Amino acid sequence: MARYLPLARPWFGLVAAVALLGVAVQLVATAFFPLPGAFFSGRVAQVLNVFCFFTILSNLLVAVVFALLAAEPDRDDRTIRVLLLDAVLAIAVTGIVYNLVLAQTANPVGLHQVANVLCHMLTPLLAVVGWLLFGPRGLVDRKVVLLSAIYPIAWLAFTLVRGAVIDWYPYPFVDVVAHGYGRVLVNCLVVAVLFLGLGFGALALDRRLPGLHAG
Repeated sequence: MARYLPLARPWFGLVAAVALLGVAVQLVATAFFPLPGAFFSGRVAQVLNVFCFFTILSNLLVAVVFALLAAEPDRDDRTIRVLLLDAVLAIAVTGIVYNLVLAQTANPVGLHQVANVLCHMLTPLLAVVGWLLFGPRGLVDRKVVLLSAIYPIAWLAFTLVRGAVIDWYPYPFVDVVAHGYGRVLVNCLVVAVLFLGLGFGALALDRRLPGLHAG
């Protein structure tokens, strides 16, 4: 473990800082430079709505988990096992879905573009590369993979219920008004399969890659 520690701790700290910076820039951009046609009126409402986006929640999760790892790289408990896998998978899905699907219709400008690069590109890249290089290893098992699915499922349920109440959805692929429940549920299933597929892929890699070993 010692030979990885000098690089692992600053890398984990860098990931946490970049993730937090991306969220902060997005909040500032939303508060002071709202995009035309914003659904919510008023700065406070728009800023609070930012926290309903999977991207923002996942970046915050990455910031917290990687900050904990920077402070204590060898910590090992069930909570950190699930949160770390959740953070890595969620930010990977964020990068994949945005760059392959959502980027085609997105048109961020100014600070929104800076936040976009940080949250959808740089943080996913740094977090996934950091996990591949350093781990920590030995934290992923089948139960952890299954428990990690609670986070995206809970977000999807919250988003669909909230959307039905306020008639607004944060992403086109969960927009029931535009696509209907049938199409949206299929889209959600695809995301769930992607999440679990990456989770079991992480399980296989965790057993083979070098890096820090928790505990």
